[in-house]
Amino acid sequence: MHDTRTDISLKPRDLAVAHLLLRLLIGVNFFNHGFTRIGNIPGFVEETVKTLQGSYFPEPLVRLNAYLVPIIELVVGILIILGLSTRIALIVTSALMIMLMMGVTSVQKWEIATSQLIYGIVLFALLATCRFNWFSIDNWLGRKHRRDTVSERSDEVLSYRDRS
Repeated sequence: MHDTRTDISLKPRDLAVAHLLLRLLIGVNFFNHGFTRIGNIPGFVEETVKTLQGSYFPEPLVRLNAYLVPIIELVVGILIILGLSTRIALIVTSALMIMLMMGVTSVQKWEIATSQLIYGIVLFALLATCRFNWFSIDNWLGRKHRRDTVSERSDEVLSYRDRS
């Protein structure tokens, strides 16, 4: 009998390219969220306070978080685009999304919660596939560090042999 099944296994390089493209997509999104808000943080804060009016969160806490959101979005966006401290940036971004989800669901803004849930799923996928973060500064630095470490160990082995 002839096996007619198709091999649908994913190639590591394809997963690395997919990870890169998704990482760039979400990174650009968060960067632009932060970049467009950073010039008018007071306006963003007032809009956020208005949106969360009637929630169980005290207004000073809403204001504080709203001041921080654009800065965090800008920084994590840059880190995710570059692939620098990627895992930490994805975790911080996920924590940000959880915080934002708490806010919008407390005032029953389900349409906003839906888009935030999609962000959460994308962040989860990126975090789960970090081992395929080949096209990143993290990977480049890791390779350089591994090369330097191997070189140092080779020098140690050679100096040990000289003592014998």
